[in-house]
Amino acid sequence: MEKTSNIIPRPLYLKKIEPFIGKNLIKTLVGQRRVGKSYILKSIAEIEKTRNPDSNIININLEDFAFSHIKNSTDLYEEVKKKIIEGKQNLIFIDEIQEVLDFDKVVRSLILDDRNDVYISGSNSKMLSTDISSSLSGRNIEIRVHPLSYEEFLHFHKMQDSDDSLNDYIRYGGMPYLINLNNKETWMEYLNGLTDAIVYRDIIHRHSIRNTDFLQRLLSFLSDNIGQLFSSKKIVDYLKSQRLNTTVGAVQNYISYIEEACIVNKVKRWDIEGKRFFEIGEKIFFEDPGIRNSIVGLRPNDLPGLMENLVYNHLKLSGYNVKVGRFTDGREIDFIAEKNGEIQYFQVATSLIEEKTIEREFGNLLDIPDNYGKYVITYRDSAPVSYKGIKSLNLREFLMQIS
Repeated sequence: MEKTSNIIPRPLYLKKIEPFIGKNLIKTLVGQRRVGKSYILKSIAEIEKTRNPDSNIININLEDFAFSHIKNSTDLYEEVKKKIIEGKQNLIFIDEIQEVLDFDKVVRSLILDDRNDVYISGSNSKMLSTDISSSLSGRNIEIRVHPLSYEEFLHFHKMQDSDDSLNDYIRYGGMPYLINLNNKETWMEYLNGLTDAIVYRDIIHRHSIRNTDFLQRLLSFLSDNIGQLFSSKKIVDYLKSQRLNTTVGAVQNYISYIEEACIVNKVKRWDIEGKRFFEIGEKIFFEDPGIRNSIVGLRPNDLPGLMENLVYNHLKLSGYNVKVGRFTDGREIDFIAEKNGEIQYFQVATSLIEEKTIEREFGNLLDIPDNYGKYVITYRDSAPVSYKGIKSLNLREFLMQIS
């Protein structure tokens, strides 16, 4: 891929999109607000302008006040149509398209013309997936955009791979805009403001939520319990202990709103012996650790959960389907990751210094009756390097090598 000017490219996403450039498909980028979707669209526009200078680029960012006159699908369609040049290849980029009701009707109409190459982005996963899949089945390719990976974080901030760099990534996460803030003291201030904006615009405003205190306490609970099994009933009991009465249904609805805004991901438990999903009990992980830390702060005892969060995020970014493993006797495998029919198992531990920790983490993996890859990931130390065929590596090695 050619390098674009004034934009730091993200090859992972450009490589995913490149096979579909120029094809009569809707290219949909979905991800948390401010995760870099707009810049990926700009990268594609610059690349295509270099390859085909005669192409017509149409950019519509529905967060831009210049397009505030677009109130509905008719307005959007008329705005695009007046910018289309007949007889040319039209590359149409519409950013934050979920702001427009019935937007799917617009893009469905646009791709009737083979010379229209359409790209859209949005920060509500359910709305985009549901609207597009129902009306554009077979005509859409969806790509999930995540915060910066650890390797991207190092590249963006011109850092070397080191313990200090990893600690910065754990603390501040991978929101791309941090590159524009030279003073790290302002990074968390930015993340606090971003979290407020996401919660207000993508949850409270969109779903007309009045009980904002309930939402904030729920977010705090989820932030406090990353890497821990939870159920809606458990959350209800906790909130009641905080003198906030609610129901299981309300908790489930609010979690779905948070998930739709691409703030968190739910991971189901898999019965290793019974080969089925458990109906109750899941784990929650945040798309970005910096957003999580902006909600409840960063404390020393948060490290185990944050390590699991980073491992989960990296596996998802690398294209794995991920679930939590569970034995009948209650023992846990932190992650079962599957891709292209191959499975890998992962245990996460802050350290392998204590013998009982080594026995527990490696022992659980040894009890899995297959020959797929098995790993134990630690914070810094990775000794022993292997144990009865199971590999050990530290978190930095994992974030830089596993793909």
